[in-house]
Amino acid sequence: MTTEALNAPSASAWVFDVHEIARKVGSMREEQKTLPAPEGLSVPLIGVEPGSRVPVELRFEGVHEGVLVTGQASLSINGECGRCLDPISYTYDAHFQELFFHPEQQLDSEDDTETSVIVDDKVNLEPLLRTAVVGELPFQPLCNEDCMGLCDQCGVRLDDEPEHHHDIVDPRWEALRGLSTLGEEAPQEHNKG
Repeated sequence: MTTEALNAPSASAWVFDVHEIARKVGSMREEQKTLPAPEGLSVPLIGVEPGSRVPVELRFEGVHEGVLVTGQASLSINGECGRCLDPISYTYDAHFQELFFHPEQQLDSEDDTETSVIVDDKVNLEPLLRTAVVGELPFQPLCNEDCMGLCDQCGVRLDDEPEHHHDIVDPRWEALRGLSTLGEEAPQEHNKG
């Protein structure tokens, strides 16, 4: 996949016009907006609800190579505990910074480094946000570090009933249960004789 395909502008609210800044080294523009959260800012069990409001602070700076974008987004993270399935909710401040190169300034294609490129005088910040958020989401979210989870037999929340347990005997061993009672009775019969 080419860097142009990775950075191609879309109809996303996260695409910004940098025409005024891209060719003026030393120029700067700051913006504060509230944007809709894009799709895909999640992992199983936890993430950002698509379309939710995301306050964003952005700074666009014109540099020789292109445009340096620095940003911060405050996102509401929602999900459920991986052990007890209780709801989890917190706010995460994602920080990101990326240099978007002029198309003619793009690094050699032989280099394995992915580069962000200004396409049609626009920069797409959605991939930056996704990288800043998804990599920080917990793979196994917990409501608290000591969460005991749910009983695997009946689903009772073990934090609510810490003494909860079931006496489960493996059916393969059930036949041996009778042998232990025979062993206790045999000595008694022997003593009577």
